[in-house]
Amino acid sequence: MFYLGGVALAVFLDLLLLAKRRKSRADWILACWLLIIALHLLMFTFIGLNMYPQLLGIDLPFPLLHGPLLYLYTRALTGRRVARRHLLMHLALPVACYLYLIPFILLPASEKLFVYQHEGVGYETFLFVRALFIPTSGVVYILLSLMELRRHRKAIVEQFSSVDKVNLAWLQNLIIWLSAIWVLVLIGNDHWIFSATVVFTFLIGFFGIRQGVIFNTHPPEVGHNRGDKLPIETKVEDITEEPEAVKYQKSGLSAESSDALHRRMNALMAAEKLYKASEFSLTDLAERLNVPPNHVSQVINEREGKNFYDYVNSLRIHEFMAIARAPGSRKLTLFGLAQLCGFNSKSTFNRYFKKITGQSPSEYLNDAMAPQN
Repeated sequence: MFYLGGVALAVFLDLLLLAKRRKSRADWILACWLLIIALHLLMFTFIGLNMYPQLLGIDLPFPLLHGPLLYLYTRALTGRRVARRHLLMHLALPVACYLYLIPFILLPASEKLFVYQHEGVGYETFLFVRALFIPTSGVVYILLSLMELRRHRKAIVEQFSSVDKVNLAWLQNLIIWLSAIWVLVLIGNDHWIFSATVVFTFLIGFFGIRQGVIFNTHPPEVGHNRGDKLPIETKVEDITEEPEAVKYQKSGLSAESSDALHRRMNALMAAEKLYKASEFSLTDLAERLNVPPNHVSQVINEREGKNFYDYVNSLRIHEFMAIARAPGSRKLTLFGLAQLCGFNSKSTFNRYFKKITGQSPSEYLNDAMAPQN
């Protein structure tokens, strides 16, 4: 019954996704993945109960689908293009398995049972190759997915001053759990594997509902903190690790223009303190300066030696240090003061404050308020 509960949950989540009015490419990929998970759990249940032997063989390529679907889902969530060629390339192996298995799938149930009961007689080579590819596929696609997530996080710090809503931390948790399932695959205990798969399905629902963007029937507009896609103009593939001299050599921004833009930018931030808006973004700053976002990013990288996230949050920290020592500041909590400066996460504020000052906010204030000898 436990596995059937997982089937029911996967089907329910699939229906929630399909009910969305505006489905993204990531939604379609996740819907397909949930269907595969439901069928995989159902087939495992049938095999365990010796039911419907005519269906034997249909599930054999399923383990080779989970890795590619994880990677394609991650790629879509992080704003990377998922073209038809990507689908063909990453799904080629499981498709090839199905093509090879067509003769077996069409066999009478009695002949299929004979093969299963005699350790795959007649298909030994196929089963050996499959056994090699399953863990290899798992490891490869876990690593590829983590690389996509890392690229995404490098992109968002170039574009956003607050990244908690768009850093896809929940997706990292899913990848970690899926990694644990692949460890169980190596151990070879099917009941542990499929029990962990049921938990994984629950986690998809839990994070999806808590995140509010996966199963939301009315998703927020792109560009307004939507968590399931990278809502920024500079997509992940545009973020590179090249030195600035190489990265911006074709930007068209001269040294004189860069210097002038840098002065204008700092003057604007000092005068209007735009960083106090918690969702302040690179696009917002570029619009106020009436220049392309990539020019602003270049100036911050080259002139300040920082990314956009560090640039804005360092201004917020210095603003906090100024107002925290002002008369009347004790009427607010430390995080209340931090919110006035633009922070919307207590953990982010504490972590970043210590990164800048080497102290916690309370330690800093205690030192600042201590009487001088």
